[in-house]
Parts: sequence; structure tokens; C-alpha cells
Amino acid sequence: MSLLFKNGKILNVFTESLENGDVLIQNDRIIGVGQFDESCADEVVDLEDRVIAPGFIDGHIHIESTMLTPPEFAKAVLPHGTVRVIADPHEIANVCGTDGIRFMLDVSKKLPFHVNVMLPSCVPATSFDESGAVLEAEDLLPLYSEKGVLGLAEVMNYPGVIADDNKLLKKISDAKERGLCVDGHAPLLAGKDLDKYIAAGINSDHECSNLDEAMEKLKKGLWIMIREGTSAKNLESLLPIFDHPYCSRACLVTDDRHCADLISEGHIDNIVRKAVRSGKNPVIACKMASFNAAQCFNLAGTGAIAPSYKADLIIFDSFIDVKIKDVYVDGKLAVKNGQIYNFPKIEVDSEYVKKVYDTVHLENVSKKDFMIESEQVKSKCRVIKVIKGQLLTEEQIMELDFSSNNGIDLKNDVLKIAVIERHHNTGHKGLGFIHGMNLKKGALASTVSHDSHNLIVAGTNEEDMAVAANEAIRIGGGLIYACDGKVVETLPLPVAGLMSGKSASETAVLNEKLRKKLYESGVPKELEPFMNMAFISLPVIPHIKMTVHGLIDVDSQKLVSLFVQN
Repeated sequence: MSLLFKNGKILNVFTESLENGDVLIQNDRIIGVGQFDESCADEVVDLEDRVIAPGFIDGHIHIESTMLTPPEFAKAVLPHGTVRVIADPHEIANVCGTDGIRFMLDVSKKLPFHVNVMLPSCVPATSFDESGAVLEAEDLLPLYSEKGVLGLAEVMNYPGVIADDNKLLKKISDAKERGLCVDGHAPLLAGKDLDKYIAAGINSDHECSNLDEAMEKLKKGLWIMIREGTSAKNLESLLPIFDHPYCSRACLVTDDRHCADLISEGHIDNIVRKAVRSGKNPVIACKMASFNAAQCFNLAGTGAIAPSYKADLIIFDSFIDVKIKDVYVDGKLAVKNGQIYNFPKIEVDSEYVKKVYDTVHLENVSKKDFMIESEQVKSKCRVIKVIKGQLLTEEQIMELDFSSNNGIDLKNDVLKIAVIERHHNTGHKGLGFIHGMNLKKGALASTVSHDSHNLIVAGTNEEDMAVAANEAIRIGGGLIYACDGKVVETLPLPVAGLMSGKSASETAVLNEKLRKKLYESGVPKELEPFMNMAFISLPVIPHIKMTVHGLIDVDSQKLVSLFVQN
């Protein structure tokens, strides 16, 4: 089957310009660019002077964080011009181990959409985590032969690399020996420690939150992944990276993005649109969103409009507004006039399906389980401070009154936070306080808590915390908001306690209803409450986090007491 696109403006990633011309496709490949007679193709599409560009690639994403299974995720992002993602399934791997990885691989195989996979490097992220599985280097070896696997995913345990953790270094060397990529994760890492981390074999980093950090890493050879997710929004700080010469070593990623944002704002097109509105060159932004990502992961013949390249293409209705009309994947129409076209029914018949359900193994909790004992009526405590637009948190020392509300102080925006182990019913839990969410009533609970995905609960009182937690247990995982002793809103996530199994539109509606209730309860709209809460338990992002064993100082990788001695 041959297809000819006539009368278009071709986005040339090699010359970084728009050029008049035609594009000829044979099956799934581009076989010619220039001027062609209509008789040379079975089908002709008149672009009417529209821009045709290579399809967008998300260079680093956790599909599970969208709360959608791969088929529903594909249907959500294809209309936004995304034709390929480089996925790290470490969320489901932390819950279900290699069964979870194979589930994601299996359900992605039949999609009219490209899903490449990086194998999770840190399951769990650190020894302080208690996850549903532990993956060693030997567990990953059989998976390297799976189609679509490109390398080793973000090496989150950067303290382990610096400390010469042999088990972690073995995972890195296994990937490098196969000529594969190794993604990084090194927030605020600099100087000699950064040198040692890169020297271990790391190729990229998506955790840059300021320009100085990004420039040092770029100058030392790392690919810089500019991230704009639901909670972590780094684009504005990193806009100068869109200029020469830096743009040649950068690509665009979402990392963790809720389905409600995919539906309402977009995906990689949203990042391109924001960059263009900030005055950046749209051609360069599109190149960073396509060709650069392909180059980062050694995907030959991908990400450009040129002979021999894959026919993964987007046609803009408005190039300046980054409004997409049609999308082609492997030379076949996948999106027509902004709508999904001819998407096949995907039968999920993987043998691993039954292994990703029933993953919440936890007894019901009560108000007493959230009470904190203090030797003094008023005690100085370490409080986790949330930073808007960042996954970074700060330690804030506050004097809390335990004579009433057990340390909760709504006047000063101090809520209680708990992380409860949910995989093996060990009974382990960490209790503490959080500042910056501004919730005025009720409590929220979630089985999405990075990366071990234990049950995390935050609230204004212990009664509602127990109600929300028990509902999450009852439904087998999900996001819950409870208030005045009742469940108010629920988003069930029965697939590993991470994904809904429903359509993108249905899931997005529930996602928005939860947000609306929480915003009505005082949470500022600059925060996505569930996403921000989910990262409070990730002990590889500075500076202080909550685990099932209690507070951890991420910088020193040591557990610290909730109470500060006078």
C-alpha cells in the first residue's frame, strides 16, 4: 500500500526548517520526499499547505501514573500526536514484580501505537522501601530479549551508585554490555558525585528543577529530559534549553501525568505548545519532541521525515497553536480530524492478567492506628513541606500541640500523613505531619504512593483517615476522599492498585470529581493533591520523605525521628 501526501510543508529536523514538498510512503516506511506525480501512489492526501511533522515521542513515562491501561492510554494520547512512548513500568513492577512488567508488555503488543520499555532498575527504590517484589539483576536478564526493550530505566538509587552498591552496578553493567541505554534520576546531584554517577554508565536525567543543574549535567554529557507532568513542572525553569546549542541534547517527557490532564490539556503537544507560547521556535520544539528522543534511545530510522524512516506522522491543523488534525502510525491513519480512527478492539488475554489484581493485602485500620504518642504536650517535630510544582520537599521544624488534635494544626496547615505497608500485611507504618496541602476538612487515601505503592493517607482528623483508608482496602486499591465519617468520592484502581481498567474518559471524569471536591476543601489549584501526596513516600527525591518505617532524610539516606530534641 502506497500513500502520497501532496502540497505540504515538511518539518525537516535536519535543517530545522519548514520546506515545501510531498511525502511518499510505502507500507510503514517513507520512501521519498520531494515532488511526485499522483499516479505513483495508491492513495493521495492533499495537505492544503498544512505542516506535516514526525510524530511525538515521550522519552520517559510511567503509563501506570496515568491510571490507564496501555490500550486506554494509547487512545488518550494519539489525538495529541504521540506515536511512541519510552515507558518505565516500575510502578507495577514494585507491586507485581516481573509479572507486572510482562503484563504491560503483553497488552501493548497489539496496539496501533509504539510502546518501548526500559526495565526497572530499582525495585524497590531503596532498602527503606517495602514493595510487593524485589528485582535483582538476574531477574531482569530474561526480559532483555523481549521485543521493544531498550535498556535499563531510571537509576533512582543514586546514593547506591555513589556508594558502589555492587547489585545496582551489576544491573547497569548488564545493560551496557548489551549496548543499551541507562536512564538516570539524580535530583540536585552535582560535582564529583555527579561525575561518579555518570561514569557508572548513565545516559540521561529527567529530574532537573533549575537551569544551573541542567547545564552542569548537559555539559557533562547527559541527555536532559525536560519534564512537565501533573505535579513536577520544570519547563519554565528550563526554557533556555530550547535554544542552540543546548536543544540538540534535550528531549521532552511527562514522567507522571494524570489522565484528566491528558484529556483536558494534552500530552507532549502540551509541552511544545507551552514552549512556543513562551517564544521558543516551534520547529526546534517539535524536533526535541521527536527526533531528539529517538536519538537519545538509539532508535534508528525514527523521528524524522526522510527516506527509510518510519511513517509515524502528524498533520497540524494549526502549527503555531500546535493543534493536531491527523495522525499516522506505521503509515496507517490512527487519528482523523482530531478523533481516534479505526482503533482495534484489544483482547487482554495475557496469562499475567490475573496476577495484577487483588494486590491490597491489609487489615482494616481504625482511628487509633493514626495516633502519635508524644512525651510532651508541645513538641518540636520534623514536618514535610510540599513545594508547589516540584517533587522536592523540605524539612520544616514546627512546634506542635499534642493536647488537642494529636498534633494536627489546621490553622497553620499541618495535616497528618501515614504510609502503611499494603503488600504483605507486615503491620509496618510511618506516621508524621505534612505542611502545604491546605486541606481544611476530611482525608484522602491512595494505593498510588511512589514507588513501592503502599497505602498513603493524609488528613485533617484520624476518623476520616480511617474511613478513607478502609475504603481503599475494600475496593482493592484506588484514590479516596472521605469527610465527616463518609466516603465522598472514589476512583477505583483494581489493576495493581494503580490503574482503573475503565476508558480514559470515564477515568478522567472520576479524576476531576475528586480534584473538585479537594479544591472545594481548601487545596490550592496549583497542587494536584493525589499526585503530590503520592511522592511524599519516594525516598530518592530530596529532602525528607515518609516511608513505612518512618521519616527518612533523603540526603543522608538515614531514618530520622519525628521529634526534634531541644
